[in-house]
Amino acid sequence: MATDTPADAPGKRSDPRGSDAPGGGNDGPRQPPWRHVTRHPWLTALALLALAIVVLVLLWDWNWFKGPIERQVEARTGREFEIGGDLDVDLGWVPVITADGLAFGNADWAGTPVMASARRLELALAIKPLFRGEVLIPDIRLSAPRLNLETGEHGGNWNFGEPGSDTDVEFRRVWIDDGKLAFVDAANDTDIKVDVATAKAEDGATDGDGRAPPIVVEGGGRWQGNAFSLEGEAESPLELQNPDSPYRIDARARAGDTRAHARGTLLDPLRLRDFDLQLALGGSNLADLYPLLGIALPDTPPYRLDGHFTRDGTTWFYNDFNGTVGDSDLGGDANVDTGGPRPYLRADLHSSRLDFDDLAGFVGGAPDTGGSESTNPELAAKAAQEQASGRVLPDTPYQLDKLQAMDADVRLRAARINSPSLPLDDMDAHLYLENGLLRLDPLNFGVAGGDIRSTIRMDARESPIRTRADVNASGLDLSSLLPKVELAQNAIGRVGGHVQLAGTGNSVAAMLGSSNGEVAVGMGSGRISNLLMEMAGIDLAEIIKFKLTEDRLIPVRCAFGDFKVDDGLMTVRSLAFDTTDTILIGEGTISLKDERLDLVIKPRPKDRSLFAFRAPLLVDGSFANPDLRPDMGRIGLRAAIALTLGNIAPPAALLATLELGPGEDASCGGRYAK
Repeated sequence: MATDTPADAPGKRSDPRGSDAPGGGNDGPRQPPWRHVTRHPWLTALALLALAIVVLVLLWDWNWFKGPIERQVEARTGREFEIGGDLDVDLGWVPVITADGLAFGNADWAGTPVMASARRLELALAIKPLFRGEVLIPDIRLSAPRLNLETGEHGGNWNFGEPGSDTDVEFRRVWIDDGKLAFVDAANDTDIKVDVATAKAEDGATDGDGRAPPIVVEGGGRWQGNAFSLEGEAESPLELQNPDSPYRIDARARAGDTRAHARGTLLDPLRLRDFDLQLALGGSNLADLYPLLGIALPDTPPYRLDGHFTRDGTTWFYNDFNGTVGDSDLGGDANVDTGGPRPYLRADLHSSRLDFDDLAGFVGGAPDTGGSESTNPELAAKAAQEQASGRVLPDTPYQLDKLQAMDADVRLRAARINSPSLPLDDMDAHLYLENGLLRLDPLNFGVAGGDIRSTIRMDARESPIRTRADVNASGLDLSSLLPKVELAQNAIGRVGGHVQLAGTGNSVAAMLGSSNGEVAVGMGSGRISNLLMEMAGIDLAEIIKFKLTEDRLIPVRCAFGDFKVDDGLMTVRSLAFDTTDTILIGEGTISLKDERLDLVIKPRPKDRSLFAFRAPLLVDGSFANPDLRPDMGRIGLRAAIALTLGNIAPPAALLATLELGPGEDASCGGRYAK
């Protein structure tokens, strides 16, 4: 029989919900649902972290960092910086940072408010090298970048902010799409705009050896007031960061009539050092380099040069160059040091064949024109003007600012000189220029088998220029000095002389026109055509004799000319040409200021002749058109006397032409024996 157990029997716990209630029966009391959480707290933290990451990923916005980045750039550079578009990062071991609407402010004095901008920047950053303290940026991509460079009273607008840190940053490749670069230097009338783009825009494109794709540039504008154009190709600018790897360029530029073609490699070009460039220069006038590069050179005909261009510190070298200037070949080495108060040009030049008129610019003249002579429109017009003026001495003023703008030490040696009007053989010139004081020491020419050695000093430190010239000639062959005189081709003798002049003026014409000093020239013993001397004395009988028989050389005892120069006027102190047959005595003046001749040459025969119209020879006219003629008045007088005597008694006519030979030997004194 069943027995009912009391509800409060010992060992028995009743459940008010009854046995049918959930959780009732033999399952015992219900456990709290969070019992596992309290038992494993780290699971809770992990779950919360995962939840936070999910929320962060869903809500993250990289634009939160725009403000801090902008403030950092502004603090370091002192310029405004704005990321006007979105900032985004694609995560990975090489995350890619993308920023849109970049704008970097300009200097407050600049003409434009923005110095640099880009529609988009994509920059890849390698993570692993960061753990080694290295910053590696494998790729940079720029879309529509704009860079405005400008110079002003405060320097360049690219000078800003604090110096960079010592952290090494390595770049690899750059891609530029639709880039534009502008450079303005208003003070020097320079305004240039060029387009810049990557030659290969395909993703990941390189030249096969991991190098960045090249950059193509093209554009122009004005450089120093001259029309300027630029085109070429260079390696990615990021290749500049590797000083051990050559940076290759091939670019052509033109400013006015001046052209340049640079090709080769650069080593460490960020500091413009260790060039290995072949640089070709060409143009219509070397003087055009002065406004472009600050190198003061004289006017020249068109030129073409090609040489090796390098740099060491503040010195720029143009070595092993060769080419032509006008109709002359030219080669050698040159360098310009820009580290001093003025640029310093040093050059050692040589020419195998120098066309002498190509040097006309050194004295303010213009080269010859016509035929195959090289010139340019400006110099051709100048030559025509000089010819029309009827003057010989160059009167174009030297530009004092150019003489004071640079220093120079230049030597030029020419093995052979082409000069149809002058018997020049070779040349050795050494020019020194220091702060407006110019010296040519020496200025030596081989002339007619002899030498003319000169020292010229020009003080252009103030206006007008003060000039001194000391010229010595020796051993000049007489026949070579008279190449166009047929009867002088067999002449024998050596001519020497000395010139000392000092004058003031800013042109060669003004210097000589105001000069003071002396000029002396002479010859010792020699031989000359007897027919030439008889013609000089208008001895018809002797002329006919030598024409019918044969000319002969007669001894020359000596010849000399001594002039005093006072304010540009050369006055004869003594002038004679003495042979055993005739002595020629001269007197008169030569005006260097007016370029006029006024000389009288009187023949004094030493032999007797039955038929002579001896009369003075007049040398007058201008330097450009000299005139040599007998004094027709004196000849006419003797002819009239002869006619009168002939009417009285025909044989008596010979009395008027009879020459008794009153000439006496000159006192040569042995001064010109050599």
